[in-house]
Amino acid sequence: MAGSAPQQDKPADTAQGRTVRDAVIDFARRVGMTSIFANPGSTELPMFRDFPADFRYVLGLHEAVVVGMADGYAQASGRTALVNLHSAAGVGNAMGNIFTAFRNRTPLVITAGQQARSILPFDPFLAATQATELPKPYVKWSIEPARAEDVPLAIARAWAIAMQEPRGPVFVSIPVDDWDRPSALVPEREVAHVMRPDPAMLARIGALLDACERPAFVVGGAVDRAHAVEDVVQLAERHRARVYVAPMTGRCSFPETHRLFAGFLPAMRERIVETLGGHDLVFALGAPAFTYHVEGRGPHVPPGAPLCQLIDDPGTAAWTPQGLIAVGNVRLGVRDLLARPAPRERALPAPRPTPPRALPPSPGERMSVAFALQTLNEARHSNNGNDIVVEEAPSARPVMQTYLPIERAGGFLTMDSGGLGYGMPAAVGVALATPRKRVIALIGDGSSMYSIQAIWSAAQLRLPITFVILNNTRYAALQDFAPVFGFGPGDPVQGTDLPGLDFVTIAAGMGCPGVRVSVASELHGALQNALSSPGPALVEVVVA
Repeated sequence: MAGSAPQQDKPADTAQGRTVRDAVIDFARRVGMTSIFANPGSTELPMFRDFPADFRYVLGLHEAVVVGMADGYAQASGRTALVNLHSAAGVGNAMGNIFTAFRNRTPLVITAGQQARSILPFDPFLAATQATELPKPYVKWSIEPARAEDVPLAIARAWAIAMQEPRGPVFVSIPVDDWDRPSALVPEREVAHVMRPDPAMLARIGALLDACERPAFVVGGAVDRAHAVEDVVQLAERHRARVYVAPMTGRCSFPETHRLFAGFLPAMRERIVETLGGHDLVFALGAPAFTYHVEGRGPHVPPGAPLCQLIDDPGTAAWTPQGLIAVGNVRLGVRDLLARPAPRERALPAPRPTPPRALPPSPGERMSVAFALQTLNEARHSNNGNDIVVEEAPSARPVMQTYLPIERAGGFLTMDSGGLGYGMPAAVGVALATPRKRVIALIGDGSSMYSIQAIWSAAQLRLPITFVILNNTRYAALQDFAPVFGFGPGDPVQGTDLPGLDFVTIAAGMGCPGVRVSVASELHGALQNALSSPGPALVEVVVA
């Protein structure tokens, strides 16, 4: 689990004719940051002069697309991705997906150009005022090095911080005239990126697990990030624990067709307590306890059920409201719990009820989202199921959780932040990182318009992505949420209708073929054709 730069011959201590550019490229090569996700600007051009043949420049047509692609790539590959943005306005354009990368715990080294040092005192055009402050607080570390020769060491430090659990994005502002200044290479070093949770705390959690009768596990994204899904399955089977997914979780951390899978927790305090009622211990693994979306009152867990937590983020542990909390790498912690003597045998809990099949629409009616996703699930399995689902359809997510179950670790990705504009570019990054898999980008019509330029990148790179756009001509999540804030039945919700969007035409303009499906009987065939396409394809599904 510990990560480090591969060993190379130790570089000399002097520059020996090398530049800052040489030193940064050398370090990036050593740690595997050879794909650079970027949108160019004038102050970034010197970084790419004499671009090395073993590096790949991945162009995005908007800075939010750039960061989203890098996020998907980093999450799917498990490595830090290198991002290059333009100064000031470019970083501002990217902030939505930088926020998402921070919530996703995605390791990104984000560089941005800065005007030349010699003219910074004169407030020049395109200069970033207080450049390090702009991306805060949604980066783990932010710096503009004091000297040009400090840039390579700043990049090396940024990489180490990005990879240290909990992982996340970091930011380095680089003046345009730094790249050609002399610099030594970055010395070799090895940095451990994970830590083992405290054995004494794990022993106390283990004792509670052994003593309880009806444990509930609540899993979150850190389980999948730590490659601990199989270990968590083994621990759940050992304790006969029902397993729930924590609210707003962006990855698959337990197979949703497993006998012990119990479903998804809502982001409401009272509903969580109600759902977990009857359990006499709640163990949150790799998840906050808990993420809420609306104000609530009362206890955080059912009365009489101790709360335990194993989490890689000390910041999350600090606000966990009660219980026993172990901080450290989830996989190492779970394996320590598995090393304990086997507990006494418990009865298996009752299985989760099988959902009813979604029915096709009556003549003249639109397809339901349930029918559309049930059909997508059948089509992807008839296509051997070798796929990864990237989702950004918030109003459809509860239906997706019923009719599009994710069965494998690494098989699902969405945003932990709730910010739109992530899913389409993330699908591009995932496809780049997993070239032998089909990526299914399941996107709402409203969500797609935030970063739809990602289709162009997918077409240019000829990536096997099937974009499935659920078109209900509205921001359905907002309309569905309106009653929580006092809207009555039939009250208009301003700014939530989206008539007139033609996604097939938009995709064609970017070089991606597409088809619009409004007849239920045509959907399965259209999806199968798109899923078997060697490059990107779009299916716009008209739903109720």
